[in-house]
Amino acid sequence: MFQFKFDANKSQIANCKSQIFPLAFSPKLKQNRAMSETALNQKSRLRCREIMTKQVLTVTPEMSLYDVAKRMKEGDIGVLPVVENETNKLVGIITDRDIVVRVVAEEKIVRETLVGDVMTTEVFTAKPDDFAFEAIRTMGDKQVRRVPIIDGEGVLQGIVSMADVALEMEDEREIAETLEEISSGQAFWRKN
Repeated sequence: MFQFKFDANKSQIANCKSQIFPLAFSPKLKQNRAMSETALNQKSRLRCREIMTKQVLTVTPEMSLYDVAKRMKEGDIGVLPVVENETNKLVGIITDRDIVVRVVAEEKIVRETLVGDVMTTEVFTAKPDDFAFEAIRTMGDKQVRRVPIIDGEGVLQGIVSMADVALEMEDEREIAETLEEISSGQAFWRKN
């Protein structure tokens, strides 16, 4: 490792900093930084209900995967929450990957296989009044791209996706890092 040694007094260093990085040490930057911190604090207080998609297309466990696949194609959707027909309670989630891996790759008949037979039942959810950052943390920790929002009785209220998160974050670097972490599985590898 290299070490640099130089002799300079504090006023020379301050003068050098202000000449090389004039904006970094200006009073305007401090004011902008304070405004950014205020905006960031407001963003960190966002609730899931404020960023979730409320109109969510759903399917039921009794539907055939053929019908689900058609819905996915028509809506350009890769995931659909699975709810009980009468109560709208969330009981699972079905993805295009579930259909490929659990049905097509297993040579099952798509028209005869029901959603309830292959859906994912371990669903990571949040409540409408939870802070949005908690849903983001869930996405990263559990390696999911969407978090269904349910009420106290388990009834589907909406869904928060990575796109919803990206629209609410102002810092492009923060967006990129968060989305990369969710997509790459980095959060999984950091677990003890």
